[in-house]
Amino acid sequence: MIGFELDDEQRELQGLAREVAAAVRPQARRWDEEESFPETSLDVLRSSGLLGLTVPVEHGGRGKGVFEACLVLEEIAAGCMATAIVAQMFLNGPPRALAVVGTAEQRERLLPGVARGERYFAIAMTEPGAGSSGTELTTQLGRGTDGVLRLNGTKCYITGGDRADTLLVFCRAPGSTGSRGIGAVVVERGQPGFEVVDTSPKMGSRGVAEATLSFEDVEVDDAQVVIPPDPDSTAGARLLLRQFNPERCGNAAMCIGVARAALEDSIAYTAQREQFGRPIVEFQGLQWKLADMAVRIETARLALWRAAVSSEDGFPALGHTAVAKLVANEAAQFVTNEAIQLHGHRGYTRDAPVERYFRDVRGMALAGGTSEILRNLIAEQVTGRRFSQRPAVTA
Repeated sequence: MIGFELDDEQRELQGLAREVAAAVRPQARRWDEEESFPETSLDVLRSSGLLGLTVPVEHGGRGKGVFEACLVLEEIAAGCMATAIVAQMFLNGPPRALAVVGTAEQRERLLPGVARGERYFAIAMTEPGAGSSGTELTTQLGRGTDGVLRLNGTKCYITGGDRADTLLVFCRAPGSTGSRGIGAVVVERGQPGFEVVDTSPKMGSRGVAEATLSFEDVEVDDAQVVIPPDPDSTAGARLLLRQFNPERCGNAAMCIGVARAALEDSIAYTAQREQFGRPIVEFQGLQWKLADMAVRIETARLALWRAAVSSEDGFPALGHTAVAKLVANEAAQFVTNEAIQLHGHRGYTRDAPVERYFRDVRGMALAGGTSEILRNLIAEQVTGRRFSQRPAVTA
């Protein structure tokens, strides 16, 4: 590919990820239909050694970057989206943020378990009143009269929150508002006051549930505080925004992987399906569909690779990342929808996987920044201006 020549190690990683995808693909339908967590697929991921890919070498990982993680996630998603979402949390989730901004003690205590595939993180940011407007979160971390830090609040739609054993929870200092006073802490399953309230049935990616989590007077010691909520600081808000960029790249990579699977299935199907006495791939109108699908995938991959190799303060650049996620999200929706059309009524049934592909990618345009929010971010980048979405305050 022009401008992006993979080295031998990167091609080896791709090959290993393809082997993992082939191993987990036969169970993809099961996780979707049963809405059950892909435990055996997680075992395959552990055995592959890929879960420690982006963990620093000194903590037992391979020390690779977001680019390599995206190469791996594309391949795995082409086999099973649920498995890729699990891998995403290891490769581009909270461990990436801890590796950049965590304390030396936190990195030493938490990251070796990630490298071994034994510590499964989730990120807890979204709240009933704080979705796209993340700085409106209300979960509080405050010190009581006894001097103990306690966490109180509710989080919703937390991907893998019912299964994760460790969570990076965004919170704020009591009395703070807006972008000031936001911080982040690590909470572990089993701590008193932490509870998984329920999970939300959803349209796609059903093998990894989205959970509502409750934190009621959860005691937090100083070693669990990643960024202290400081009413006079916006450091936590900056982390909140920046740590999403590796996840956004991973989101884009997974969309590309599923779209690629949809295209490959469509090529195979149109080559063997006959109507009017010949394979339907010979009809020009269907050839154009395949061509358009391929162009969308290639364009998205180029945008993603540019984002994945960029860097701002240890994370992929915001502008490149917003473009990559937007292009990949919309490309995947287009490609999987066209795949259903190319398969005819069979594509609309659950006999073929293309209807699952469509469902799996649809939610990716909501997670980690909606298409509308991404367009706002891109507009800020190209105009050099900040546009507040809040109503103007009048006297």
